Amino acid sequence: MSFDLTDLLHTLRQTAVERDRQGGHATLEKAQIREAGLLRLAIPQEHGGLALPWPDIYRLVRQLAAVDSSLAHLLAFHQLQVATVLIYGNAEQQRHWLRRTADEQGWWGNALNPRDTRLLAQGEGPDFLLDGTKGFCSGTRGSSYMTVSARHPDGDQPVLGILTTQAPGISVQEDWDPIGQRQTDSGSVRFDRVLLADVDVMRDHHTPPTVFHTLRNCLAQLVLVNLYLGIAQGAQQEARQYAHAEGRPWIAASVDKATEDPYLLNRMGDMQAQIAAATALAERASQAVQAAWERGQSLTAAQRGEVALAVAEAKVIAHRAGLFASQELFEVVGSRGTRASLGYDRFWRNVRTHTLHDPLDYKLQTLGRWALNGELPQPALYG
Repeated sequence: MSFDLTDLLHTLRQTAVERDRQGGHATLEKAQIREAGLLRLAIPQEHGGLALPWPDIYRLVRQLAAVDSSLAHLLAFHQLQVATVLIYGNAEQQRHWLRRTADEQGWWGNALNPRDTRLLAQGEGPDFLLDGTKGFCSGTRGSSYMTVSARHPDGDQPVLGILTTQAPGISVQEDWDPIGQRQTDSGSVRFDRVLLADVDVMRDHHTPPTVFHTLRNCLAQLVLVNLYLGIAQGAQQEARQYAHAEGRPWIAASVDKATEDPYLLNRMGDMQAQIAAATALAERASQAVQAAWERGQSLTAAQRGEVALAVAEAKVIAHRAGLFASQELFEVVGSRGTRASLGYDRFWRNVRTHTLHDPLDYKLQTLGRWALNGELPQPALYG
């Protein structure tokens, strides 16, 4: 199945600059995304979903990110939580929660930040009580359901489960105030003796992850790849449109139109080369993820390592392409393009905010270990 997002993207583009300026919760726009049927993309058909392959889902995320990377972030993280249920959940959990998602068209949020260990799971099971706080809980405000992880004092692994966002004791905070990605609702969530019932526990504190479980990290990293790439594509689109509509050649260029200015052509060509390289690597990585996804629990450590390499390569180039294109946009539009009403700065602010998610240096180190020593990457929180 293919989606034509033309009308939706046109609608969202009309308000993107103003919404970026205001921040806050995108209630109307999330409803429009829901009405377009995009919340069922990753849900299997037997549970009422569309079962789109991951390469198709990531392409849709890129299209949306070119217009509004905050909304693309929300959509992508929604699909990632669906994937989390498919990866960790048992058959009944998958049936219950994903059928409910498809029927209700509800949004997923999360409280999974692995570096934030303030949220504690108390008790020895099968039920747990959750107490504490999680930060960077993208999409939880306005969501219907959420995945959650909590540290257990007596276990080696975090407890992983599913909750309804309106469950007693859950308080979603409105404390997200970044320079970019301002409508991702990535603030904190407070848990006050919240019951995580046995039926909704996907993994307890004594159960180590399988190789397939760790594929989720690759799925998450590829979300970032496609957000960065979409932002780069959006910046390039704005540069192209401005050059045709309002651009002026420099006085020393000896040409009549900005679209013939040799230095603007060079800059657009440089953007194109970087975006094309990032796109090729993103596509290759998404195909690798899809093949690994289809292997399920038979996925081997070596196969998983090859996927992680492909994702790391794509991540490095998309990271750089996003920062480069969002900066070069201003070299193309010039001083008149700095008008606040145009909102061109949002591309750089958004990609700069999101590229701080996890350090690029460690992706380069992963690639260096492979290139120099032939070492495949081992499963890690961010790779």
